[in-house]
Amino acid sequence: MKRTNKLNWLFAVLLLCGISQTAFSQTLKDFFGSSETPVVYLGVDFTKAKLINYPNPNPIDIKDRIYNSINDVVVNEPKKYDINSAFHKSNITSDLTAVRASNQKINAEEIVSSNTADFSRLKEADISAVVKKLDISGKKGIGILIVMEGMKKDDKNGDASMWVVLIDLSTKKVLLTDRFESKATGFGFRNYWASTIKITLDAIEKKKYKEWKEKNAG
Repeated sequence: MKRTNKLNWLFAVLLLCGISQTAFSQTLKDFFGSSETPVVYLGVDFTKAKLINYPNPNPIDIKDRIYNSINDVVVNEPKKYDINSAFHKSNITSDLTAVRASNQKINAEEIVSSNTADFSRLKEADISAVVKKLDISGKKGIGILIVMEGMKKDDKNGDASMWVVLIDLSTKKVLLTDRFESKATGFGFRNYWASTIKITLDAIEKKKYKEWKEKNAG
C-alpha cells in the first residue's frame, strides 16, 4: 500500500472514531432537555470521605459494612430517597458496582479525622480524580454520582458535606458538580448519615434542579 493511501486510510479511521465518540457522548443539554437520555444513579463514593469528631467510631466496620449499607438503603427505599423526582426523570436506573469497588479500596485508617477543616477541603479537581478512578467502562448515558466529603459531629449536631456530580459515562467527562451541606438526623450510624443524602435529594428537587436547568439547558 502506498504511503498516501495509508495516510488516507488512517485519517478515515480516526475520523470515524471521532464521529462515533461524538455520537455516544452526552451533554447537559441532553440531560435537561430530553426524557430519552439514559440516566444511571451510581451511588455514593466514600473514597474521599472524612468522619470528623465522631465519638468512638469503628472505621473497619464503617468501610466494610456501613458504607455499603448506606448505598443499599438509598436504592432500596425509592419512596424515601426519591432520585427520580430529585432529577425530574421517570426512570433512572441504579448501578452501584463501580462505587462498591472504589469504596472497597479505602484505607480504613484514613477515615477518621479530628480536623474540622476536612469538612470543606475538596475542590472540583478532586471530584474529577474520583470520577477518573471509577470503573464505568461500557456504560452509556449520563451518570449521577454523590461524592461524600465530610461527616462532622459537633456535640449533638451532625452535618455532612457532599458533591453531586453528573458524568458523561462514555467519556468520564464531568458535566456538572455542585456542593451541598446537610444536617444529619435519625438513630444509628447508617440512618444518621443516610438522612443527609435524603435532605440533599429534596433540596435538588425543590430548588437546585431548576437552577441547573436554567443555566445549562440552553
